[in-house]
Amino acid sequence: MKKFIPLLFLFFMSALIFAQDEELKEKQQNLNNSINHTWDANKKLSENNFIEAEVDYRKAIAKSPDNAAAPYNLGNAYYNNATFSEAFGRFKEAGETATNKKDKHKAYHNMGNVFMKRKDYAKAVEAYKEALRNNPKDEETRYNLALAKELLKKDEDKKDKNDENKDDKKDKDENKEGDNKDKKDQDKKDEGDEGDKGDKGDEQKDENKEGDGDKKEEQKKKPEQGDQPKEQQQPRPNQLSKQQIENLLRAMQNAEKKVQDKIDAKKVKGAKIKNEKDW
Repeated sequence: MKKFIPLLFLFFMSALIFAQDEELKEKQQNLNNSINHTWDANKKLSENNFIEAEVDYRKAIAKSPDNAAAPYNLGNAYYNNATFSEAFGRFKEAGETATNKKDKHKAYHNMGNVFMKRKDYAKAVEAYKEALRNNPKDEETRYNLALAKELLKKDEDKKDKNDENKDDKKDKDENKEGDNKDKKDQDKKDEGDEGDKGDKGDEQKDENKEGDGDKKEEQKKKPEQGDQPKEQQQPRPNQLSKQQIENLLRAMQNAEKKVQDKIDAKKVKGAKIKNEKDW
């Protein structure tokens, strides 16, 4: 039984090698077909027949994932037609498919160009750096990298300046708003003061009015000087007192009585005496 083991092993290995050979042949055949489609697409593209060229490029890509030229050339076609999103996707596919540094360098270089068109300078810098890792001697990529860095710096400086301007404007707006608020508060305060002043003036007028009214009322209630009771009147300088007046009146009355008595006496003496009738 042991004699047949080596034979079975050799048979198995032979079958495996044959299958691998068939797979390699099929793979190679697909790659060849992909290359042929790529050539056809290139020709049609040179004839400005973009639609048919695009179809052949897509067939080439579908036939073999190992053909980095097909997605790369299709990416260039999209780039020239300003379809940058499609172009970037094909360049990225080419970079991932490429097995040698030369093809990788070209794919990443063109990816950097797409980012430059989008003004995404930060990503452009990274793409050019990756391209230079695969081909450090390429001067065009080096130039594009320097340009991308310069534009990125200007973009960042502009952004910082805009941020500063926004902050300054924000501060000015806040200060202006604060000033307006203070002014409004002051205006309100002034209006309040004027209102208080007016109220106080009105109150003062009312008080004066009330005072005048009270004063008039008091004057009404207050008896006239001549109406005051005699006992409440105070003697004035060079003015007779009550007792002096009474004495003077009594003396005048006595003198008047004496005069009247004399007059009456004279009348009696001068009058005719009537005779009394006899019975």
